[in-house]
Amino acid sequence: MIKNILIDLDGTLTDPKVGITTSARYGLAKVGHAIPESENIDWIIGPPLKASLAKILNVDANDVLADQALLGYRERFAVTGLFENHVFEDVAETLVALKDKGYRLFLATAKPEVYARQILDHFDLLQYFEYPYGSELNGERTNKGDLIAYILKKEQLNPEECLMVGDREHDIFGARNNGIETIAVEYGYGSKQELDQAQPKARIQKFSDLLNVI
Repeated sequence: MIKNILIDLDGTLTDPKVGITTSARYGLAKVGHAIPESENIDWIIGPPLKASLAKILNVDANDVLADQALLGYRERFAVTGLFENHVFEDVAETLVALKDKGYRLFLATAKPEVYARQILDHFDLLQYFEYPYGSELNGERTNKGDLIAYILKKEQLNPEECLMVGDREHDIFGARNNGIETIAVEYGYGSKQELDQAQPKARIQKFSDLLNVI
């Protein structure tokens, strides 16, 4: 019986495309690697950001250049990019309904917790969550599996009573590695092919469909 729902942020609750991609371009330009506006970098939304920046820069994830690009990204994101974001349809109403049904909700995002908390607070969504779990600024817990394991331990949750909702394969694999079933949202940033291969237990077209699936 499901009692706890772990929910991803980017691409699941909110659409952060403008803030993330604009800040990423800013960070890359700061290290001398400006990319053309015509180049689509939407794929960086969701996975650990430093690894994605390193991939664009064609360097190892531990390379100093990736660190510098990430610092540049945060310079803009922490002030402006954070709020270049909007909440998907029916999110607040669905969170209210889930709470009313007795589910305990936990945010589970690879985004640094300090930013995730500000975003939820800004959109008046923080009130629905037991706790907004995210990564540390030093990169700790950017891996979804590590983050979910941390949440389970910290909250003393039974994996069989948990469900993960997210839009990317990282959400599905991270949950599965911890013995948790998943529901994928199809309106986020995971492609159809990506979700086909990851094989979540169920897929939904809009966030409010969650109420019918669980």
